[in-house]
Amino acid sequence: MVARFPFEHALPEAAQPAVKIARTLVEAGHEALLAGGCVRDLLLGGVPDDYDVATAARPEQVARLFRRTRLVGAAFAVVLVKMGGRWVEVASFREDGPYLDGRHPVSVTYCDAHRDAGRRDFTVNGMFLDPLRSEVVDYVGGMADLERRLIRAIGQPAERFEEDHLRLLRAVRFAARLSFDIEPGTLAAIREQAPRLARVAAERVRDELERMLSHPTRLAAWRLLGDCGLRPFLWGGAGWSAAEVDRIDRTLARLADDAGFELVLAVLLAERGAGEVERVCRALTCSNDQREVVRWLVSHQADLDQPDEPSLAALKRLLAGPAFGALRDWAGARWAEFADARERAACLDARLAAIPPERVCPPPLVTGDDLIARGVPAGPRYKEILDALYTRQLDEELADRDAALAALDALLASAGGRP
Repeated sequence: MVARFPFEHALPEAAQPAVKIARTLVEAGHEALLAGGCVRDLLLGGVPDDYDVATAARPEQVARLFRRTRLVGAAFAVVLVKMGGRWVEVASFREDGPYLDGRHPVSVTYCDAHRDAGRRDFTVNGMFLDPLRSEVVDYVGGMADLERRLIRAIGQPAERFEEDHLRLLRAVRFAARLSFDIEPGTLAAIREQAPRLARVAAERVRDELERMLSHPTRLAAWRLLGDCGLRPFLWGGAGWSAAEVDRIDRTLARLADDAGFELVLAVLLAERGAGEVERVCRALTCSNDQREVVRWLVSHQADLDQPDEPSLAALKRLLAGPAFGALRDWAGARWAEFADARERAACLDARLAAIPPERVCPPPLVTGDDLIARGVPAGPRYKEILDALYTRQLDEELADRDAALAALDALLASAGGRP
């Protein structure tokens, strides 16, 4: 049964490309509606990230009506249409056939808006908006659940999660981000089917984790992952002791709203060794840059706990690291448990302010060419000597190249040239 509600707000300018597409489809005789998350966000007074169109037109009919299109999901009836400088997803109303892999239906059948709504994940995501009539079209009770602030699976929860196991995580993300509760029947189905998350492709899991953990509601998401029994299945061997969970809760509560995914993942892995951190990052198919940042953060997590202790060279090396800003934010969250947190922050800020940017990572005053010129045989000693001299340079003991070369010669003259 359909429920219709007036939509009494002006659509944002960013919605206009999707509205123009809908108007063109309607003028050609096809029903066309805004669909999914954009409708939910508009009803909640938010700003949607994008706008999708759902239509009774078939993909080939959509392609004929617009000049610039891309058929991106032939098997799933999806066409991208370029309008107003944006690519807008236009999906034909469809019903899904059986799911055999926990992700994709083996077939799709074209249908009407009512049946299309029934194959979507959660009621708050299953509503449509007719932008030409300014009317919300609700076949699934989404408006009632918005008012109740509930995430509820459409139809039988077990069936929705069997179709696409990633919906287990999506339920958590939506509930956390919207500050909604998960409807009891839906929550029970998540807990029962939690082990199926292990079957989901790692990159899909990482994408959902990145979305929820890089959002200001990350603590709520982390706690919901525990309440739903999903944490052990985020990657192979995932698990945290009660003490670790308590430490993570406290840290996440103190991070800045804009803390990035890499920092939060490092917080989750803070008590793991370097090899395990690398294994988890690879298991989640993190990028090379992400792996480097997470490894670096975990290995240096305590280096700022006593901000007056690192040498000038050590502090400069931290500043030159791949994510010093994140490390500084993590230090601030750690300091919150200490009575002298303000003093620590002031000490670090003063030390950082005294370091000109050009002195953080200056070109070395001595290079391998200087060792070759002095006949030093190639081998491990090169790195030892160069590292020792560069440390002295960063500590500002060596002011210029002449001083650095004199230090090199003195080093080579002592103890067989060893630093």
